[in-house]
Amino acid sequence: MKPIRILIVDDHTLFRSGIKLVLQRHEGFEVVGEASDGLEGVKRAIQLEPDVVLLDLHMPGTGGLEALRLLMEDIPETQVVMLTVSEDAEDLLETLRAGARGYLLKNIDTEFLLESIQRAARGESVMSPQIAHKLADSLRMPHKTNVAAAEVNPDRLSPREREIIVMLARGASNKEIGRVLNLSESTIKIHVQGILRKLNLAKRVQAAVYAVEHNLI
Repeated sequence: MKPIRILIVDDHTLFRSGIKLVLQRHEGFEVVGEASDGLEGVKRAIQLEPDVVLLDLHMPGTGGLEALRLLMEDIPETQVVMLTVSEDAEDLLETLRAGARGYLLKNIDTEFLLESIQRAARGESVMSPQIAHKLADSLRMPHKTNVAAAEVNPDRLSPREREIIVMLARGASNKEIGRVLNLSESTIKIHVQGILRKLNLAKRVQAAVYAVEHNLI
């Protein structure tokens, strides 16, 4: 199998060197380039066409969010994984909306990083467990639908619905879920509506919170 081609974009030279060294020690990964700011990272990505870009969020000059948006415009087929120290749920939401495939904290262990890169290269969404719980906390609101959902046993969900709600919690769109499960986008939409109905919820983001709170992810 061809190695996963990776571009590292981070303004800290030592951090880039450390990540590069880790990846070089494991088969199946190839660091094809580095960049120290977002704009340079976008230029390098266009030149090198990596499979995965590991992108820092907060950098001098062109930051990670702006770089992410540029990458999605220029080379949308490249998978972008944010690798950051920020545990702010708003940062997470903004990057996922902008098209990031994943959001990882820099304190993750090596095995989780390697697995996340592999999954991202396959088109799967990835997220550090800590940030998933912070997202749940930030979205949790004192609303009767949330209370009602908390009383619903997740066993009410079918195996297919449990698969889908896990992917919802990881930030996947209906189109992405359909691609993974080999189902049409309209079929996924119907399943999502069924999940919301069973859990007494109004929004898919509430379903994502439910999945985290009930340890489905």
